[in-house]
Amino acid sequence: MTHDSTAGPGPVPPDPAPRPDLARRAAAFLPDGSEIRQAFVCQSAPNFGYFVLTYLTGLTMLRNTYRCVAVTKDAVYVLDGTAFSGGARPRGLAATLPRATRLGPVSGRWGRLDLLGERHWVHRRFHGQIAAADREAGLAD
Repeated sequence: MTHDSTAGPGPVPPDPAPRPDLARRAAAFLPDGSEIRQAFVCQSAPNFGYFVLTYLTGLTMLRNTYRCVAVTKDAVYVLDGTAFSGGARPRGLAATLPRATRLGPVSGRWGRLDLLGERHWVHRRFHGQIAAADREAGLAD
């Protein structure tokens, strides 16, 4: 599911390589020998207005969940992260999902992603990671 009210200019090209810092930090919470194919951060918020309030003011920052998602060839790992890092500093494993889990499509400046029964918002710089994960799992549209 997507949210297009903040659509940016043009489509986001796929980015096949995960951000090295995210992959390095997430690796500590994955099984030994796991190769991270994609990685991205996201934050929960019940709706886009709530998300924007948090983003602009920080007032609801500590009520949201910040996550790093690491995708390997075998599974999708959802890691809890710290609020002040926006999820980029994982602190523990929240869930392991089957590799066949569809993550996208997402669009707009902040794309909506439903994960673990919550709405999450992902910045467009990570949309290529989500598209690549879905393509590799044979789930691309």
